[in-house]
Amino acid sequence: MRFGVVLLIGGCLAPGLLPSAAGASVALMAGQSARPLNGRFNSVPVLHSNQPEEVHGPGILVDTAAGSAIAAETGQRLGNATYTFNGDFGLHVHHKYYPSDSSRLGGRRRRGLLTIATVVTNPSAAPVTLTFDRGAVRNSFEAPYLSNNLMGVKPLGPRPWNTGPGDATAVQMLRGKLDRDLREPFVIPPRSQRVLLEKVLPARGIVNALVRGRSDGPFTMAVVAVEERSSEAEILAMLNSRRLAPGRIYLSRLGEISNGTVFSRVAGVAIGDAYDASLNHDLSQGPLHVPLTSTRRTHFGTNDIQVNRLASRMIDSSVNNVGTYGVRFDVDLALQGEGPHELVLSHPVLADRPAFTAFRGSIGIETREGYREVHVGMRSGQSLPLTTLDLKPGVTNPVTVSLVYPADATPGHLLSVVPRQQLALLQRRVTAQPAPAAAHEPPPAAVTPRPAVAPAQPAPATAPPIVPTTTGTTLMPARPTPPTAPTPPAVPTAAAAPPVRTLPPIPAARPTPTAIRSERAELQRRYQQAIEAQRAWLRELQAR
Repeated sequence: MRFGVVLLIGGCLAPGLLPSAAGASVALMAGQSARPLNGRFNSVPVLHSNQPEEVHGPGILVDTAAGSAIAAETGQRLGNATYTFNGDFGLHVHHKYYPSDSSRLGGRRRRGLLTIATVVTNPSAAPVTLTFDRGAVRNSFEAPYLSNNLMGVKPLGPRPWNTGPGDATAVQMLRGKLDRDLREPFVIPPRSQRVLLEKVLPARGIVNALVRGRSDGPFTMAVVAVEERSSEAEILAMLNSRRLAPGRIYLSRLGEISNGTVFSRVAGVAIGDAYDASLNHDLSQGPLHVPLTSTRRTHFGTNDIQVNRLASRMIDSSVNNVGTYGVRFDVDLALQGEGPHELVLSHPVLADRPAFTAFRGSIGIETREGYREVHVGMRSGQSLPLTTLDLKPGVTNPVTVSLVYPADATPGHLLSVVPRQQLALLQRRVTAQPAPAAAHEPPPAAVTPRPAVAPAQPAPATAPPIVPTTTGTTLMPARPTPPTAPTPPAVPTAAAAPPVRTLPPIPAARPTPTAIRSERAELQRRYQQAIEAQRAWLRELQAR
């Protein structure tokens, strides 16, 4: 069993207008086209509690029991996201605590505390038992969120880097790990309520939970917020108060949510916690580009929309699970080709947005040589080489890419397999770009050279699917390890990138409309140059 744009600001899914597909581009794919993956989501129901993302005080965040609750902002009664779980299920919680009372924000005074808790209810006349096979709960004080920390591609060791609670829980799900306090069966007595999970969150903090389990009977779930450290009785009393927590900023924009111009966030039950796809590609016919976590607005011309539906939702929730937070993606590639190729992950340049942190997460890569994991910190507009693939001629070269998509990331990535020369050409063009003409002009899209990642040692053919690491500890691979081949020699370290050009200080004055138009024209000119160079290089290859 396996698990598992929108506008973002500072690496977080932002509540703005969705960018148009025409405004997104990846220079690595210039003059080429992408293929659809046409994968499938499984049918596991998952409760997502991410709306409101910023919680201002105590109350109910989402409830799947029948009924309604009163909104703090309007006094209106809003229907619950009604759904009864029975069998396999998942849970995803992602919230920030910003109290409306500024005296609770900290500074010279003690920070206020908020307990975020998940309550399960058994509506039946028989006990219901929940068991869990993977899951984790973290806050941003256990796994700090630093927007520019650990950028680029780095090997991932037994202890994950944990760049924020979203990445910390996602890597645990990728590895099939389970927090210690979730290892025992959890029994809900007949017609009873119990607190399943709770986490104390100081003001200005973030909490994230990802859990996968199963039940032997029907139950409902709710996520509630209670001030300070709270007892089980206080948590249940808050659920039964039927009052929603303050912070629901989209209640006045329901029409825009319905017509797709505003995303909002998810408060409801999505169907699917894993996405699987497989593709056969002959690289002698051209490089491979496929969308990964694609959306209706960012699918690179493939019309392949990798967004799962909601079975129920709060009225101010997004209409589908466009963020795909917590969803596991497994992409099986069967490649024919010869020689060194680069496996590259990209995020597009958004023409109407400055660069932002688009992804910080962990990715598993499985080939004939074994299984390895890397941590990726990516800004919009970047193309990052994850690893080199030394393809053998005359045979199929299997490659599997796996990730659990973390919160605080921007969906709409491109996964590519390209000849090493193609990536090198793009890197040379990026480093040869002239300095920006104006201080406020963003730098060109960056392509970070691949780090030297030593391949993991393959396990013996008769051993269980456990991958050894250089420290002597073991990691569970994303999937059973295929028959192994002799370990190839380590890939030489890539040449050091030239020093990054320092930009002059940003002037205090706002840019004029003329300067903005000039910048856009200059960016368009550079992108067109990249396309023409790419086409010339392809024509040269075809003439050989």
